[in-house]
Amino acid sequence: MSDLETLFKPSERIALFLDGANMYAAAKALSLEIDYKQLLSFFRSRAYLVRALYYTAIIEDQEYSSIRPLIDWLDYNGYKMVTKPAKEFYDDTGRRKIKGNMDIEIAVDALEMAPHLDHLVLFSGDGDFRSLVEAVQNMGRKVTVISTTSTQPSMIADELRRQADHFIDLTEFDKSIARPSNRTHFSDHCDPQDVDDEDSSDRQDEVIET
Repeated sequence: MSDLETLFKPSERIALFLDGANMYAAAKALSLEIDYKQLLSFFRSRAYLVRALYYTAIIEDQEYSSIRPLIDWLDYNGYKMVTKPAKEFYDDTGRRKIKGNMDIEIAVDALEMAPHLDHLVLFSGDGDFRSLVEAVQNMGRKVTVISTTSTQPSMIADELRRQADHFIDLTEFDKSIARPSNRTHFSDHCDPQDVDDEDSSDRQDEVIET
């Protein structure tokens, strides 16, 4: 793991790529509630923050989406929101599943922005991003990955952690961007993953039944 106080330089142009589903799962496993305002302040005070992007899929046929308050707040408070409709299908047993994978959107944005950045920060433990990290590194850019190994099993794929230039455990942010929560995680916005990501650190998908 890396020292938070020396990892970033004031002259560095950085961007944050937040995999909403994966980040939510990691924070929930740690019983941490992310303070997104403090998250921006943390990085702005240490480097030149070009952009912070938050990715999530949305269930469009719901009369009320529990993630909508979070999306609206982030959209008005310094984040670029990248959303798409979730996909609905039924498995062999007839159970309804809702999937929302944002890997392609994250990869495309990261590759397009990389030439204009010095350092990319990826909030995800998804092993599918290993090739993306390698491609960005081949452009001469640094990549820091933020997830956690403090859960059983670990929320970050080993191959992604090995590929990254730096790894930061979410638990290191306890006093900076996260706070312990004794109530239901993200109770202010409810569960950002009414939509289930297709991959959370390479573990079996959770089935959402309605």
